[in-house]
Amino acid sequence: MSTKTNDHAEPNYWMVWLALAVLTVIELYVARVPDAKAFVIVSLCALALAKAALVAMYFMHLKFEKYALMLIVLSPLVLSAVIYVGLVPDAISHIHWLPR
Repeated sequence: MSTKTNDHAEPNYWMVWLALAVLTVIELYVARVPDAKAFVIVSLCALALAKAALVAMYFMHLKFEKYALMLIVLSPLVLSAVIYVGLVPDAISHIHWLPR
């Protein structure tokens, strides 16, 4: 007869849900800030990354996975950041295309 050992404690999903709800409320208030587009964009991106990290860590159980799996999952995030940094100068040089 095999006994199953629990490698980690069960996360408190209600607290994670509460943190996600609080971050969503903060996003709603940040989105209403007038005349600060750069602040709003950076803040909303940071809040979205924080929410995605919470979901990945607790609901996808990546907090309890091995380091190699975390690298595999986080590598698209790093790649997208590199692509973003590479494309921003081109987007800025063509800013006249954007609606005002």
